[in-house]
Amino acid sequence: MHNVLAIVLGGGKGTRLYPLTKDRAKPAVPFGGKYRIVDIPISNCINSGFKQIYILTQFNSASLHLHIAKSYNFDTFSNGFAEILAAEQTLTHSGWYEGTADAVRKNLVHFRTQKPSHYLIVSGDQLYRMDLADMVDQHIKSGKALTIACTTVSREDASDFGIMKVDAESRIVEFQEKPGPVKDISDFKVPKEFVKDRRSHKDYLASMGIYVFDAALMEESLSVKADDFGKEIIPNILKKQEVNAYIFEGYWEDIGTIKSFYEANLNLASISPAFNFYDEVNPIYTHRRNLPASKINYSTLNQTLTADGCIITNASISNSIIGIRTLIESGASLEGVVCMGADHYESVDDKQKNVEKGIPPIGIGGGSIIKGAIIDKNVRIGSNCRIGIDPKPRPDGEYGNHYIVDGIIVIPKNTLIEPGTTI
Repeated sequence: MHNVLAIVLGGGKGTRLYPLTKDRAKPAVPFGGKYRIVDIPISNCINSGFKQIYILTQFNSASLHLHIAKSYNFDTFSNGFAEILAAEQTLTHSGWYEGTADAVRKNLVHFRTQKPSHYLIVSGDQLYRMDLADMVDQHIKSGKALTIACTTVSREDASDFGIMKVDAESRIVEFQEKPGPVKDISDFKVPKEFVKDRRSHKDYLASMGIYVFDAALMEESLSVKADDFGKEIIPNILKKQEVNAYIFEGYWEDIGTIKSFYEANLNLASISPAFNFYDEVNPIYTHRRNLPASKINYSTLNQTLTADGCIITNASISNSIIGIRTLIESGASLEGVVCMGADHYESVDDKQKNVEKGIPPIGIGGGSIIKGAIIDKNVRIGSNCRIGIDPKPRPDGEYGNHYIVDGIIVIPKNTLIEPGTTI
């Protein structure tokens, strides 16, 4: 019998997703209107039959703890769990996680109690749907002690990934970590039999950051001082033994930057999205909130997703994501907006008290026009605001009540935008 323990790498400070990670861990960032990023890897594990799951994180983990506790409650008979392991001080170590491998090393004492035969390591900031059980089966059949999931990428994209050179039997013979745009890696081109569509120009195999380790190899590899899987552990193993490549041909997207996060969200609202949330066989799980259906009054919506509990009145919305409990008032116009919604509804009394203080309600005020923006949770945008419609682009940076990252306006959580504001 094989006992597979799944480990989700929650990442570090999440600097590439800042300011969305200002007050929360990267896996807890809302995605797709009603989900969190961490729901993707956890759902892939559950749908593949792996229900013993640890999530490793160390920064701003309070909201992540709450989400995991509310969302993933396995029954008594399944022996399943989804548990967060944040960095902790012990008698043997007192520092932060120094890298992906160091995070696993410092938690081996917890993992060993499950007596795993294999470790399944998955990344916490990628969008994909994979049969991880098939990867584990191929790993076992290969007879190798390590399997790395790979996907084809173009030469341009290869600059920022670990690139694999494989032989005709899917054995990895060489590894190059982030070769950059200039270095000649033409000899790393994937064998023709592994690429179905040569017109895609995806001639290189990139590591997806998903690994299957035999437990013995994991223990051996982490017995020496090496902090990162991609930069140290994997190259060290390749020098000593054969490693198997598992080639994944489905959709896969790294959503670890503001730009990729924004584009992946908006793609969900397109006519034919690259990632399909509408899969009843392999669903993406999340917290059940028991919210009412969204109410749309006299509005025009085009290529837009609206999550549960929204009230939208006399608005024009296109190519956007409208998150849970979003209230949009009359005359508002949104285009290319990722709106994360709200954590709660305001009561009538609370709204009245705020109005008396000149504070607009949570949501988007009447007559406001917003383009090309990410609006984090619980943001109050007053009436007649103009956001993102200035034809003159501004440089990336912090601008008081908002940020510009990769040319995208980001309004942080709990921000108040006064009525009539122009951004």
